[in-house]
Amino acid sequence: MATIIIIAVIAIIVIYFIVSYNGLVKYRNWVQESFSQIDVQLKRRHDLIPNLVETVKGYAKHERETLSRVIEARNQLISGTPQQRIEADNQIEGALKSIFALAESYPDLKANQNFLQLQEELATTENKVAYSRQLYNKTVKDYNIKRESFPTNLLAGMFGFKKEELLTIPETDRDVPKVTF
Repeated sequence: MATIIIIAVIAIIVIYFIVSYNGLVKYRNWVQESFSQIDVQLKRRHDLIPNLVETVKGYAKHERETLSRVIEARNQLISGTPQQRIEADNQIEGALKSIFALAESYPDLKANQNFLQLQEELATTENKVAYSRQLYNKTVKDYNIKRESFPTNLLAGMFGFKKEELLTIPETDRDVPKVTF
């Protein structure tokens, strides 16, 4: 009878470790998948930017600096660590704001159908990027909680499950924007 109890306890422990390990793998894959969703949206933005820049170029030939910043930031967006890519994304966001502010100086550009369509697509993409960032951070939080909780943390340490970092925004982007009329 004692042997059966010992075997049952060992079986329960083994099953628990298998379920816990599989849970960690599932969460780690969710983290990777949620970052790939950000990547998809950043790629979409990356593909839209040249069209927007070409549309604006026709109206604002002397505004090369703004357009150059957009293109430079766009090129940085496709390589680097997740945090470096998010920083490049933040630079693009600022440069796009400059382009949309530039449109205010060119009434014909503001009314141009291509520009309006691209502006709408970029706004939609911005919303998707924001949602994807939120999903990523939530998934990372859930994974890190599971990874750090006892007794799963013992398995995580044994099998090399590393802590994932949340996406953050630079301090300068946290300031309340100044609106003047």
